[in-house]
Amino acid sequence: MANLFNKLGDLNQLRQQAMKMQQQLSGEEIVVEEGDIRVVISGDQKIKHFSVQGISSEDAVNILNKAIKKSQELAAKKLQEMSGGLAGLMGGGQE
Repeated sequence: MANLFNKLGDLNQLRQQAMKMQQQLSGEEIVVEEGDIRVVISGDQKIKHFSVQGISSEDAVNILNKAIKKSQELAAKKLQEMSGGLAGLMGGGQE
């Protein structure tokens, strides 16, 4: 039982580290300019600015952010499925 509590503590610590990293990343910005296209994205993968030939569209930014969010949700779901399978392999789901 103590081993289970150790694993839960480790998971909580990893979760806190991930949240701290995400906060730090949100303060970073990446700017990519090629030709007439300019994109500014935060380190936590949110589009801040998108323009083509100097013309920006808030609708385009919102749609791009929705697409990124959906891809992140899909990745999180797949990771959760994998970690659920790993827990079963480690004896976490069976008595």
